[in-house]
Amino acid sequence: MNNIKTVFSIKDLENLSGIKAHTIRIWEKRYQILEPMRTDTNIRLYDLSSLQKLLNISFLHEYGYKISKIASYPETEIPELVRQIVSAKNAKNHALNAFKMAMINFDQQLFFNTYDWLASEKTFQEIFQQVFLPLLDEIGLLWQTDTISPAHEHFISYLIRQKIILNSEKLQVLNPTKTNKVFVLSLPLNEIHELGLMYLHYEILSSGYQSIYLGESMPVCYLKDLKKHFDNIVYVSCFTVKPDRDEINSYVQEMANELLDDSTELWFTGRLAALIRQELFSEKISVFSAVEELLVRI
Repeated sequence: MNNIKTVFSIKDLENLSGIKAHTIRIWEKRYQILEPMRTDTNIRLYDLSSLQKLLNISFLHEYGYKISKIASYPETEIPELVRQIVSAKNAKNHALNAFKMAMINFDQQLFFNTYDWLASEKTFQEIFQQVFLPLLDEIGLLWQTDTISPAHEHFISYLIRQKIILNSEKLQVLNPTKTNKVFVLSLPLNEIHELGLMYLHYEILSSGYQSIYLGESMPVCYLKDLKKHFDNIVYVSCFTVKPDRDEINSYVQEMANELLDDSTELWFTGRLAALIRQELFSEKISVFSAVEELLVRI
């Protein structure tokens, strides 16, 4: 059975390309850039080649090409022109589009080829911050709007996870150069969104510190065990979907009661961390609105 999505609505194209449906209709009518299929009720539907063409057109348009000029090119020349620009400018947007096509088609080879091309020019930190973070933000919106399925999200997330693990492993075999504190990274019960925390693990290792990655669904009582082995611990956690909104502050208070002493700190980040009450903040409890803000403190 073929599980690859091969037919897209105009709303899907808008979500994937960033070009408004109204603009796509105008470009179709005026320049015949796409030839949609039609249902019996005259609703536009598009195939994979139309999506690929629109992504290429979107890329050229962002680089200053007028749509009238793009429309004048033979169809086979458009991807070649994109390749020439990519070769000359190492274009981030092309990588984003390539990763989205890899996700839609469950195409591992396209993912790896695109990553290898980026890695020949950029560090892993640059790839993650400049390409993977915007991609993950887009994927969240694409999933929310039913443009992609959970299978698409899991596929691309797993491949990104592999790259984080691979690059983290290269650092884990090295002895820490900074020993004044140890970072312990974990997620609360039923929190399954761990890519952000995994990347923090990489960044902490990269900065020369020891980082103990415990991962998802870690009860607070187990975190306490680390104090038997390490002094000066910074516990780091990321709240994306858990704890529940009405339980966040009690959870933070539980962590404070169980873990805090003169030699420990608690650091929180993630979308739901903004709900932590201000009165809980202290020299020992810090909340960061973004990963970048947290990295400054490392």
